[in-house]
Amino acid sequence: MNPLLKFALELGPLLVFFFANARGEQIADAFPVLQELGGPLFVATALFMAAMAISLSVSWAITRTLPIMPLVSGAVVLVFGTLTLWLQDETFIKMKPTIVNGLFAAVLLGGLVFGKSLLGYVFDQAFKLDAEGWRKLTFRWGLFFIFLAILNEVIWRSFSTDFWVAFKVWGTMPITILFMMAQFPLIKRHATEPLVKERVASKK
Repeated sequence: MNPLLKFALELGPLLVFFFANARGEQIADAFPVLQELGGPLFVATALFMAAMAISLSVSWAITRTLPIMPLVSGAVVLVFGTLTLWLQDETFIKMKPTIVNGLFAAVLLGGLVFGKSLLGYVFDQAFKLDAEGWRKLTFRWGLFFIFLAILNEVIWRSFSTDFWVAFKVWGTMPITILFMMAQFPLIKRHATEPLVKERVASKK
C-alpha cells in the first residue's frame, strides 16, 4: 500500500473524532438523527466507529489483509464505543487507548518472557534484523506502549474532554513518530540486510 494512503487510513479516523467532537453540535443540527446520541463526544464516538470501519474496509479491499494493530484498535473501538453510547458514559471511550496500549505492551513483553520477539512477526517484511535487534526493539516498544497507556490515564483524568481529544490526535501521534524515528539507529545497527534507502542508493 502507498505509504501516504496507509498514513491517511490510520490518521483519518482520529481526525474525524477530533473534528466531530469540536463541531458535534453543528453536526447534530445538520443531521437530527445524531441528536439522539447525546453530546459532542457521543456524536464523535459514533463517527469515530464508522470511520474506523471504513478505514479497515478500504485497507482490506486494497491489500486483502488487515494489519494487526489497526485491527485490534478497531475491535476495541467497536466494543468501548458501543458501551459509551449505550451507557452514555464517556469513561469507556476515554479508556480505550489505555486498554489497547496495555494489551500491546502485555503481548510484546509477555512474548519476551517466553523467548519470543513478536515484533519480528509484524515487521519482518519491512526490514530484517538479527535476534538481538528484534529483542531490543520489542522491549522498547513494549515499554513505549506502557508509557502511552499511563499517559492516556493521566490526561483524561486530569484535563477536560476537549483537551484529551486534542491530545489524542495532536499529541500522541507526534510522540509516536518521534519514538519511531529514535529507533532507526538500533534498526540500522542490527539490520541483516540494507535498509530500503540504502538499497536504492547502492543501485544508483
